[in-house]
Amino acid sequence: MVSLKSASPVFIRNRYVLVADVVMLGVAAWIAFALRFGLFFIKLAPEFPIFLGASIFIKINVFFFFGLYRRFWRYASFWDLMSVVVANAVGSLIFAAVMVWALLSGLIPQLSRSVVPIDFLLGLALTTAVRASVRVVAETAGAQRRGRSATQRRVLIVGAGDAGALVAREMQKNPQLGQVPVAFLDDERAKLHKRIYGVPVIGEVSELAAVTESRPVDEVVIAMPRAGGAVVRAVTEICRQQGLPSRVVPGIYELLGGQVAINHLRDVQIADLLRRPQVTSDPLAPNYLTGATVVITGAGGSIGSELCRQVAHGGARELVLIGHGENSIFEIGVELRARFPQLNFQSVIVDIRDADRITRVLQAVRPTVVFHAAAHKHVPLMEANIGEAITNNVLGTRNVVEAAAAAGAGRFVLISTDKAVAPSSVMGASKRVAEMIVRDAARRHQRPFVVVRFGNVLGSRGSVVPLFRGQIERGGPVTVTHPEVRRFFMTIPEAVHLVLQAGGLGHGGELYVLDMGQPVYLRDLAADMIRLSGFEDHEIPVVFTGLRPGEKLNESLWEDGAHVVPAAQPDIKVVDEPTAITPAHLTSIVDRLVAAAGRDDECVVRLLADCIPTANLTARPKPTVSLS
Repeated sequence: MVSLKSASPVFIRNRYVLVADVVMLGVAAWIAFALRFGLFFIKLAPEFPIFLGASIFIKINVFFFFGLYRRFWRYASFWDLMSVVVANAVGSLIFAAVMVWALLSGLIPQLSRSVVPIDFLLGLALTTAVRASVRVVAETAGAQRRGRSATQRRVLIVGAGDAGALVAREMQKNPQLGQVPVAFLDDERAKLHKRIYGVPVIGEVSELAAVTESRPVDEVVIAMPRAGGAVVRAVTEICRQQGLPSRVVPGIYELLGGQVAINHLRDVQIADLLRRPQVTSDPLAPNYLTGATVVITGAGGSIGSELCRQVAHGGARELVLIGHGENSIFEIGVELRARFPQLNFQSVIVDIRDADRITRVLQAVRPTVVFHAAAHKHVPLMEANIGEAITNNVLGTRNVVEAAAAAGAGRFVLISTDKAVAPSSVMGASKRVAEMIVRDAARRHQRPFVVVRFGNVLGSRGSVVPLFRGQIERGGPVTVTHPEVRRFFMTIPEAVHLVLQAGGLGHGGELYVLDMGQPVYLRDLAADMIRLSGFEDHEIPVVFTGLRPGEKLNESLWEDGAHVVPAAQPDIKVVDEPTAITPAHLTSIVDRLVAAAGRDDECVVRLLADCIPTANLTARPKPTVSLS
C-alpha cells in the first residue's frame, strides 16, 4: 500500500498528479466498458466494480515503483514520457493477469477480452496528458512572465544544433536571465524555416549581417562548440562592425574536459578565434588510463596541470603530481581535491635532476603511465642560461625515463616542442636530445615509450597571449618581434586531449606530431586581442622589436625529408625523421653535455650541433652577472 505520511517532499509536490491519475484511471475504465457494453453497462457488466478498484490499485502502485511521482513534470523530457508508457504497459499486464486469475477463481462472473486493451490505451493517453498539461501550464506561465519583463534582450543564436537548442531552452525556462531567443541561423538546409522550441531558423550563418540590420537584435550567441576559429572569427567581426555584443558556447575540448557546461556562455576569447576545425578524434579518454597509476612531472605547469585534470577525468586509480615549484603543485592539488573528491592523489616536490630522489619516488609508486612534462621552455632565458637548459631538459629527462623503466612503467610519454625541429636555440636543441633519449630507451627496454611533439599552446605561462593581454591592459604598445613571424597554436585542453590519445597508440619509440592546423601571424594575433579587448587597431599600436636570441621566423613540425603518415587516431601523425647518431654516440654526447653544463657553454653548443646536423646554433659568451 502507498503511505502518504511517508511521502517525500518531491512526492508532496506531485500529490495533484496522483489524484489526477486516480481520476483518469477511473475514467479510462468507465469509457472502456461504455465502449464495449454501452452507456448503461452496469447490469451487463457486474465485474466493473472489481475491475475499477483493481485497475486503480495495481497501476498506482506500479507508477510508484517506476518513480512517476518523483519527477518534476514541468521539465518532462522524452525519456520521462517513455517511463509513463512503460509503467502503463507493466501495470496493465499485471492487472490483466490478476483479472484472469479472478475469473478462473470465480471471483468475477465474466471478463470481456476487449475491455483490457481499451483500458490500457485510454489510461496511457489520459495519464500522459496529465503530465503534458503540467509542462504546458509551466511553459505558459513562463511565457507570461517573459512577456511582462521590460528588460528582455533579444538574442540571435548562430547554430541550431544541440548546443543552440539547449541555449534557447535555458533562456526560455529562466526569464530572470533577461534574454529571449528570437531566431536561429544555421548552414544546414534541412533546418531552414523550421522551428526549434518555437524559435524560427531564418537563414544561414553567411546572412548574419543582413539579419542584424533588418530586425531588432541586442546580442548574438555563437552556439557552435565544434566550429573552427575561422567561423567564430567571421561572426565576431560582423558583430563588432554592427556594434553588437557576442558571446560563445565554450569549445568542444572544454566541454569534454568537464570544465564547463554547454549552456555556459562567456565572452569570445582569443582561443575561440584560433580553434581548429571540427574535432575528429575520439572524444573519450583512452582506456589505458582507467584504473591506472599515473605520474605527471611538471604537474604544476600549464600542460602538466591540464594533464592532471584530464587524467583524473579519465578514471585513473591514483595520480602522482611531481614538481619543483611548491606553489603551483599546491594549487593544482587544491583544485583536484575540490573537483575530484574520490581521486587518490599525492603531491611530491622533487627536482628531476636529482636521479636518486626521482628513482626512489618512482620505485615507491610503481606507475603504470608516466607523462614527462617538466622542462625549461623559454627560449631567450635558456639562451642566457645554457647550463640550466641542459641539466633540466636533458639530464632530467634521462633521470625520469630511466627511473620509469626501472620501476616497471608500462608507458612513458614525453611532451616535446616544435622548437626541437632544426633547432636555432639551446632550448629547442635540448628538447631534441630529450626526444632521442626517450626513443633510445624505448628500443633498449622494449617498452611503449613515445614522444609527442606540438607547437605553442594558448595561455600558457610565458607565452605571448598573457604578454599581449598585459600590454593591452596597460594601454600598449603591444610588442611583436617581427612582422613576418608565425607560430602554430593550439588550446591547452585540445593539446592535452590529443597527447592522451597519442600516448595509448605507441608500441615503442614513435614520434607523434599533433595536427596544429595552419600557423598564425603574431601580428594578426595581437590585432585580434586588441579588438577583443574593446579597442580599435589605431588605439593601441603594435610595435616590432626584432627577433630575440634563438628565435626563428617560422617553426616546423618535422624535419625536411621526414616520413610522415597518419596515426590510428585522426589529428595525430607518426613522423620518422632521419638521424645519423648511434645509441653509443648518444650516450657519449649526453654524458659530455651534462659534464660541460654550467662550465663551458661553447662546448655545450658544439656538442648539440654535433648530434643534431640540422641545428643552427652559434656559441654564446657566458653572461656576466652583476650584483651592483
